[in-house]
Amino acid sequence: MSYFQNAQMRTTALKLMGALLISSPLTSPAIAQAILKAAPISTTLVHSVSGAKHTAHKAGSAKIGEITIEQAWTRQAPPGAKVVGGYARITNSGKASDSLVGGSASFAERIEVHEMKVVDEVMRMAPLSNGLEVKPGETVELKPGSFHLMFMGATSPKAGDIVPVTLRFKNAGEVKVMFPVGPIGVKSAPAHKDGHGDHGKHGKKKHGS
Repeated sequence: MSYFQNAQMRTTALKLMGALLISSPLTSPAIAQAILKAAPISTTLVHSVSGAKHTAHKAGSAKIGEITIEQAWTRQAPPGAKVVGGYARITNSGKASDSLVGGSASFAERIEVHEMKVVDEVMRMAPLSNGLEVKPGETVELKPGSFHLMFMGATSPKAGDIVPVTLRFKNAGEVKVMFPVGPIGVKSAPAHKDGHGDHGKHGKKKHGS
């Protein structure tokens, strides 16, 4: 049972105790009223702390362990397409390497991690069978024309939507990220309700072209 569930149970218990004490002829009214007044304070504290706990889950960003995901986004696929690309900026602030190995989404059969690069003067795309490594202290950018996610067998989300995607890391585990959806063919993260679009990239190391 979580801390917040325990706190809510304690709040309910305080309310019941206060009500019982008020009805008892052996109890001082002042003591009973003090207990009842404590219950709303406890409830307010629970909601305040719980709200702070969820501030990290804004559209396009999330954190699990030492892995931080920022600027996650996807785009609407052209009509008839069954694959959709996904992009993000991933930072490893820990002391050990980790790898993005896949994930899941309700609108796709599976998620693969791919790389695009020029081979013999031809742009080629291939899945990374061992995932995409993010070394300690490094930031890796998934973007069009480079490393990216592929939502395979997808029913494309629509531009303007924000869709939940679960990313899976080899060591850190799974984390839910809300992906804003841009229009067909867009090359950078779409702006969403908190006003954040494509941020600057100062001090970031990048992989790929």
